[in-house]
Amino acid sequence: MTLVKRLTALLLALTLPLLAMAEEEPKGDETPKVAYIDLVPSLVGNYGAGPRLKYYKADISLRVASTDAEIKVTRHEPLIRNQLIMLFSQQTDETLGSPEAKEQLRQEALKQVQQVLHGEEGQPLVDDLLFNNLIFQP
Repeated sequence: MTLVKRLTALLLALTLPLLAMAEEEPKGDETPKVAYIDLVPSLVGNYGAGPRLKYYKADISLRVASTDAEIKVTRHEPLIRNQLIMLFSQQTDETLGSPEAKEQLRQEALKQVQQVLHGEEGQPLVDDLLFNNLIFQP
């Protein structure tokens, strides 16, 4: 065998395992990579009506199931923040007075985020929305 043929055979032998590893598909029993996207800075603003100003502060995280979804959601963060600020500004003391009401607000916020992303990307992308901190000052 000539030197060129030997080098070619050696290179092929070294690259075949790498090609096989690159073509491996993830196994069905592997769980997807979950990521949390924190909306930073916190959402802060006024809510309700009346002569006295009422304030809220919300630290929110969005749960996504893939790196691709994380990139897409991060790209649309300004639109998501706008939608959430509009939702919070429409609240009243009655709609925020109990833990059940706050859970309804969380579910409505998730629904609106998913609608925004569905309109922009064709799929909801966000699996869950979490309030890390939710403060209202009536």
